[in-house]
Amino acid sequence: MSAHVNGRPPRVGDAPAFRRALIGIVLSLVAIVIIAPLAIIGYQAFSQGLQVYAAAIAHPDTLHAIGLTVVTALIAVPINTAFGVAAAWAITKFDFWGRRFLLVVIEIPFSISPIVAGVAYLFVYGLQGLFGPALESADIKILFALPGIVLASMFVTAPFVARELIPLMQAQGRDLEEAATSLGASGWRTFFSVTLPNIRWALLYGVVLCNARVMGEFGAVSVVSGNIRGQTNTLPLHIELLYHDYQTAGAFAAASILALLAVVTLVAKVLLERQGAGRARRSPALAAPRAAPKTASAEVSS
Repeated sequence: MSAHVNGRPPRVGDAPAFRRALIGIVLSLVAIVIIAPLAIIGYQAFSQGLQVYAAAIAHPDTLHAIGLTVVTALIAVPINTAFGVAAAWAITKFDFWGRRFLLVVIEIPFSISPIVAGVAYLFVYGLQGLFGPALESADIKILFALPGIVLASMFVTAPFVARELIPLMQAQGRDLEEAATSLGASGWRTFFSVTLPNIRWALLYGVVLCNARVMGEFGAVSVVSGNIRGQTNTLPLHIELLYHDYQTAGAFAAASILALLAVVTLVAKVLLERQGAGRARRSPALAAPRAAPKTASAEVSS
């Protein structure tokens, strides 16, 4: 260990050789694990020319997979957004029995494999499942159809919005909402005039992450969709089928769409972080709320 510098004890990594080696290892891993696969997708997608790429994207099965993926996102993301806002509001603005348990339940999709979640839906909505006979008698089809795909996607992405909002809303405290209520503002007026302006960037940050995960979800959807080509295949499932059918150009062309979505999501994430969303300055989710820095009278009256 080297001698103290400026009266301070030496830190791990102070040596120039160690810093260069550490940076080199990190950059190498980034190049091998992240950059190289994305580069290969782009190269293989256009390796046979732009005309082949356009034909692969314009194939009816690919267009149907893209459309089904977009429809799933248009249904699942707004519902999970409303759920995340409601859950965050309940956990951070009210004291009730089971508050910590609710926070744990929200985190469950992060600790369960998506495949397990898909199998669980089979046992609930399948023909031999809990509600299967009743659904069949009512001629309602959940599995191997759009409703099952949406449900599986909602389960996997349920925590994203709530996880972004809960720490921020807890750190902001309850003073603004309580002041607005004391000034005569209704619940909806308080939410739209006081709460929403303070959480808008974190909310949008969670929506972006939720949307990216819905469009890229594979495990749970593969179980409940049935992998029916041209009917229940989302874009990730369609890519797998094309690859197994040795349609390399089509598989990489479809994969380039998800890769582009990943890049767009990354750019949006960086821009939102610059606006104050998703930063590491958050306090624990159930810590005691601190006083808000400004009054609510101006916000309610505006």
